[in-house]
Amino acid sequence: MQPGAALRNALASNELIVAPGVYDMISARIADGLSFKALYMTGYGVSATLGLPDAGLATYTDMVGRVAQICQSTATPVICDADTGFGGLLNLERTVRGYEAAGAAAIQIEDQVFPKRCGHTPGRRVVPMKHMVRKIEVAVASRASPDFLIVARTDARTSLGLDEALRRGEAYAMAGADILFIESPESEEEMAHIGRHFDVPVMANMADGGRTPILPKARLKELGYRIAIFPVTGLLAAAKAVERVYGVLKQTGSSETVRTELYPFDRFCRLAGFEHVWAFEKRWPEP
Repeated sequence: MQPGAALRNALASNELIVAPGVYDMISARIADGLSFKALYMTGYGVSATLGLPDAGLATYTDMVGRVAQICQSTATPVICDADTGFGGLLNLERTVRGYEAAGAAAIQIEDQVFPKRCGHTPGRRVVPMKHMVRKIEVAVASRASPDFLIVARTDARTSLGLDEALRRGEAYAMAGADILFIESPESEEEMAHIGRHFDVPVMANMADGGRTPILPKARLKELGYRIAIFPVTGLLAAAKAVERVYGVLKQTGSSETVRTELYPFDRFCRLAGFEHVWAFEKRWPEP
């Protein structure tokens, strides 16, 4: 089954899809092994691993390369962040086709002015609604399969208010978006209004440390959400763990006291793909 079809089938169930944020091959393979219904390739996380803030600095080439790495080495459908589409309408066509060919189950496109900003940081501005409607129409027309899903995100809530964000969501759904993403609601009341407002599936962004309340799975489902992404949870956990053990190394000069906090080396070798190397060398020894 194609990844988009698998994601569409998961959306047809009565369960809330919880999608952890993945940003490199290690995070993706760990998440893939835990039987989630979907993964979320986070633009914030990918940008961070490139040493860049999530401010429109990562290029299409940077991102589509990571899409291919993650999607072609995992079995779980991946929803992939494409920011504003990396340019004008012609660029967007290329982006949609490139993400689909790279194996993504869904592409997320937002209505921010380029260069974009992380949805939970200040300074975001949005394009006129009609411009984003045209982007969605181009995205729908550019995909090879209707099972490659289009996620339309609006950042209008923060600068223009919730009513405008809802109007934009309605327009993007009419233009053909399969999933709506109303970014940065600031209360549970606003989230309830969003989750129950639309006939198409709605995504909740559970960004740890962001502007939106982190709610339990059951409550998100009750509010009408169909997908909950956790874009930075793994990234922040990894950074905290690395900072902790490097601090111990600095203080003591040894990793001896943190051995139990480390991922087992043999399992990590398998995550990195060494099993193929070992099998290949066994079958094809050097003469």
